Amino acid sequence: MSGVVNIRAALESALNGMSPALATAWENVAFNPPVASTAYQQAFILFARPDNSEFGSSHRELGYMQVTLKYPRQAGSSAVGARAELLRTTFCRGASFVNGGVTVNITDTPEVSQGTDDGVMYSVSVKIRFAAFIP
Repeated sequence: MSGVVNIRAALESALNGMSPALATAWENVAFNPPVASTAYQQAFILFARPDNSEFGSSHRELGYMQVTLKYPRQAGSSAVGARAELLRTTFCRGASFVNGGVTVNITDTPEVSQGTDDGVMYSVSVKIRFAAFIP
């Protein structure tokens, strides 16, 4: 497997293993959003330009996983705030996740965005920055 595939698997596995579980809309996977009174999350992994600071085939993959929390609107912000804090705890700066021999390190404390109301759900995004050395 490639480094990108292992990174994605490590991060998705960690997100999927959180408790309590929350239905997740994964990239390019069929998903029917639950009714507007039920929370769920969307997960995207965005890769940045690889760090090639050394000559040779090894490099560092950089990027972030964005988890957008979708909660019922007009129900306050405490439930979505608690889930955002759980994401910050699970993916705290210095945490690492391994898949296929690739270790993914969380490089920064996750960033929590302001909430937005799209008329159907109330959303808050959490950006989780990572780096992984690919030999």
